[in-house]
Amino acid sequence: MKFIDDSGTPEVALGEFSQSHDAVSGTILTTTGDHRYLVGQVKGDELFLSTFDGAHVFLYKAKITADGGLDRDWWSGLAFHEKWVGKRDAAAKLPDAYGVTAMRAGVTQFDFAFPDLDGKTVSSKDPQFSRQGADRRPGRQLVSELPRRGGVLEPLYQDYRGRGLEIVSLQFEHFGDFPRAAEATRRFRQHYGIEYTTLIAGISDKDEAGKKLPMLQSFVAFSHHGIRRPQGHVRKIHTGYTGPATGDHYVQFVSEVKSTLDQLLAET
Repeated sequence: MKFIDDSGTPEVALGEFSQSHDAVSGTILTTTGDHRYLVGQVKGDELFLSTFDGAHVFLYKAKITADGGLDRDWWSGLAFHEKWVGKRDAAAKLPDAYGVTAMRAGVTQFDFAFPDLDGKTVSSKDPQFSRQGADRRPGRQLVSELPRRGGVLEPLYQDYRGRGLEIVSLQFEHFGDFPRAAEATRRFRQHYGIEYTTLIAGISDKDEAGKKLPMLQSFVAFSHHGIRRPQGHVRKIHTGYTGPATGDHYVQFVSEVKSTLDQLLAET
């Protein structure tokens, strides 16, 4: 699939759908994340899909072409619109999520210092994130910029915290003022039962986020997962979020994260 904005610049995507009679379900995967669970209907030579998750509302309309392709429109909310086209390709795949961005040349450490929900600055230099924290466990950490998705990290934290894993979520919220951002993050934590550290990093704007995280070559999505060693050296950066709606892709993503954590936590 290709989504085409007003400038004519295409964004490559991958759509996976199943059909039973006139009912269609599936999702769309992109380099910045998936489009969540989509459901809809085929009517004649037209396809309609939509989703609403409480924060995002998407609507897709497509004309089914003679060769089995798709061609039409996508709306996100009331303001954002793009054209999109698609064609059948069983071998289609997205770029490697671990190669979309990287640390800048000559930079090896991912350091951070942002306020927690009470306004107290928390830094990557704090003892809880060091090689040996207060409980003397060998420290490792996974740093995640994940403002609106929380389902995968908390189970990982519960499974691995006893072995030395620390997780820090850098929240980039819609609100520019700190009290509103902190309150939104408290609701986020309560909804997902989050116990790992969440910090208020800034507003939900890619340019501003890139300035807050200058160690990255580029900031292309609000779902980056960086697996970092206690010395601050980054081992891997995964761009985008392959969520439960993606089925086997999600299972593979979680398996890859666990495999990397097992490897790091086994190192002396």
